[in-house]
Amino acid sequence: MNPLPNTVPARTQSTADSTAAARPGSMLITGISELTTQDAEHRVLHGAAVLVEGDRIAWIGPAEQAPAAEAVHDLGGRAVLPGWVDSHTHLVFAGDRGAEFEARMAGEAYSAGGIGVTMETTRGADDAALAALVASRVQDAVDGGTTFLETKTGYGLSVEEEARHARIAAEAVDAVTFLGAHLVPPGADAAEYLDQVRGPMLEAVRPHVQWADVFCERGAFDAEASRRVLQDCAAAGLGLRVHGNQLGPGPGVRLAVELGAASVDHVNHLDDADVEALAGSWAGEGAGTVATCLPACDLSTRQPLAPARRLLDAGVEVALASNCNPGTSYTTSMSFCVSTAVLQMGLSLHEAVRAATVGGARALRVDDEVGSLEVGKRADLHVLDAPAAIHLAYRPGMPLTHAVWRAGRRAA
Repeated sequence: MNPLPNTVPARTQSTADSTAAARPGSMLITGISELTTQDAEHRVLHGAAVLVEGDRIAWIGPAEQAPAAEAVHDLGGRAVLPGWVDSHTHLVFAGDRGAEFEARMAGEAYSAGGIGVTMETTRGADDAALAALVASRVQDAVDGGTTFLETKTGYGLSVEEEARHARIAAEAVDAVTFLGAHLVPPGADAAEYLDQVRGPMLEAVRPHVQWADVFCERGAFDAEASRRVLQDCAAAGLGLRVHGNQLGPGPGVRLAVELGAASVDHVNHLDDADVEALAGSWAGEGAGTVATCLPACDLSTRQPLAPARRLLDAGVEVALASNCNPGTSYTTSMSFCVSTAVLQMGLSLHEAVRAATVGGARALRVDDEVGSLEVGKRADLHVLDAPAAIHLAYRPGMPLTHAVWRAGRRAA
């Protein structure tokens, strides 16, 4: 279980000289009522200021001790968090599946088959149209406080289309995941398609992606097929992720741990052995397999909410992500995921914010760069139109993002 935040007055986090001349291009952000750092000490600071130089945080400390800066931005008593790190999205798509959602709300069960509907619509969108759709969704995410974003392929499901989607994604987001093993396309032979994913499709997307994923679930790919895809992708130099244990008990979690995947995502249906395997991956040195919970998707599919409380208590690193996609989670709102985690999943506000920042960064293996507010890290700040972060859960659904800085530049 994560410790409670250490709520203390701000203290200097660098040797910056407050009497020194302002450095060109520096910006001091002050007027911060509450600064949630998510650093190793879990500090929540009051009366703080942050100095940004270029794309980096150069100083954190008491506002009255702040070094000189070329520009000053007074937030007027607002709370500041690290920018959200959304480690699981599917943004490269055209169309929607509102009718499917309506039917599900009327009692129909969710199945993976709807992916094929999105495949047909997305294949029909040209490059410019598809890129514009992705850019719009990215901006929606940024407007809600997200500053680091992953997305996947998986709606192309042919060599040409998966490569096209990977290229478009790479121009719009921070990390791209190859998900050719999302579903066997309608009418295709399963064995032949698997060979295509492992061979020419993997080769075609390789210049544009850093990660590989597989939908290890009934109706999609079984354990052996998933293992073969992941092993080939690892041999090609890609990091691994797994969609697992969403629709029922299954092999996804233990396969992810076995292969050293950075994350296993969904994790709705876990037995004791699954939890023990995930906890064991964090028992030694180095990073283990992050359990990524997707609460917006759980609500949309009427699955049981992932057991984030149980996982945290077992010593597992947990991430929260939006899973933005047209079928089961058509939202980029990480704030909604955080408030749901607090109100319905048993997490404290601090734990939920950590899962949406540090947890996501660890799932993408970028926690040395983003996910917390520390000197030397990228200047990704999420400013709330509220005096404290607890308002995210206290006022659920309210548009609380006031401003966003991404890599030191105002993004929203």
